[in-house]
Amino acid sequence: MSTNTQHTRYRLVSMEDASEDVKAIYEDTMKTLQIPFVLNWFKCQGSNVNLLRGNWTKLKYTLMIGDIPNVLKQLIIYNVSKERNCHYCSTAHGIFADSMSSMVSDNENFKITDDLDSPLIPESYKTAIKVVTKAALNHQNISEEDFNDLKNVGYNLDEIQELMAQADLVNMLNTIADVSGIKIDNELLEATA
Repeated sequence: MSTNTQHTRYRLVSMEDASEDVKAIYEDTMKTLQIPFVLNWFKCQGSNVNLLRGNWTKLKYTLMIGDIPNVLKQLIIYNVSKERNCHYCSTAHGIFADSMSSMVSDNENFKITDDLDSPLIPESYKTAIKVVTKAALNHQNISEEDFNDLKNVGYNLDEIQELMAQADLVNMLNTIADVSGIKIDNELLEATA
């Protein structure tokens, strides 16, 4: 039986210790996210297959599928998590966003999370990050003006709905990460070293 010395409030279930149903979900997370390991965010839910399945399904269909570029979704989650001081999510989604920096600029030294106000970042991305961050942190303050700002930079109503779903998703991601007490994955940190 493998052991994990991290202090978390929930048991981290490794691939070796997981049930067959949980292993199948873990495999899908690695395939979909294109990473060779299971993130701690999933492992902390591995003792409850129904919870894991529901949260993975929501994450997969909200973050990984749709018309909004994944790099923008990652930037939104990174920014909200940073504003909320969710260390796990800001670090993980910052790493994922930075790995996609070339989708925004050809400059090989450009790291997208270093400066979200950079002129290299499209105005449509900046507006989406600002409005969806507001929706995640203060959803009751979202106004018609916010929707008009998104329309004015080129988003249609379906895209706006997809963007706003990121506000809901990041709140779930941050809550689980913070409540569980998980630490950032060594494998993610090693990938950026």
